[in-house]
Amino acid sequence: MNFPPDIFPPFPDMRPGEVWLVGAGPGDPRLLTVMAIHALRSADTIIHDALVDPRILKLARDGAEIHFAGKRGGRPSPQQRDINELIIAEAKKQRRVLRLKGGDPFVFGRGGEEASALVREGIPFRVVPGLTSGLAAPALVGIPATTRETNHAVILAAGHRADDDRAGGAWEALAATGQPIILYMALAQLTEITAAFLRGGLSPDTPAAVISHATSENEIVLETRLADLAADAKKHAIEAPAVIVIGVNASLRAVLGPGMAKP
Repeated sequence: MNFPPDIFPPFPDMRPGEVWLVGAGPGDPRLLTVMAIHALRSADTIIHDALVDPRILKLARDGAEIHFAGKRGGRPSPQQRDINELIIAEAKKQRRVLRLKGGDPFVFGRGGEEASALVREGIPFRVVPGLTSGLAAPALVGIPATTRETNHAVILAAGHRADDDRAGGAWEALAATGQPIILYMALAQLTEITAAFLRGGLSPDTPAAVISHATSENEIVLETRLADLAADAKKHAIEAPAVIVIGVNASLRAVLGPGMAKP
């Protein structure tokens, strides 16, 4: 069979002066969407985040310019304003611009801010969703985001500003929903967040799991409980990027994990 198959609709052209905001998924190149691969093979300029696997960049067409624009917590990083200006400047040169972001561009990826900047400049853009790590990473290790038996909702939350008084109250409110919570970018604030969850009424024995470096050869999965989460993450030297699942569905890995096909 030819790839892509003939049954696929035609791919849209990436036109000069156009920007595509594309999700690269959780890391493994095999989890890219077909549309993302099309964009990589079409772009003149690729501006990518730190979490984009280097193997994905090898799909770029010959002659494409590649710019690193990674933002990592606690380290010197480009300001979002500078990234916006680079995207806009490249588009105004009538280049085909691919803004490549880990996960999904509109899930804690600042894609909305970049899209707004493009609208202000009158630059056309297209969004290509990707697998967001908060849902993909747990699923790949046997933790469903939802099941009919455990939860009717799931909360995705970013771990920023956890030491802010107002943020503390917000964490308590999330805990009071009783629904599983999936955290992005929360390792640095994990002690404050878990304390707020306990104040908000979650049981110390609430199941929890951490998936670090999901889909990579360095992946680590830590299974624990809420009361021990921060201490266990430190004890096992868990590093970012990491996705954290707190709630009854985290316990399902013990049921589903043994039945999953091995890589």
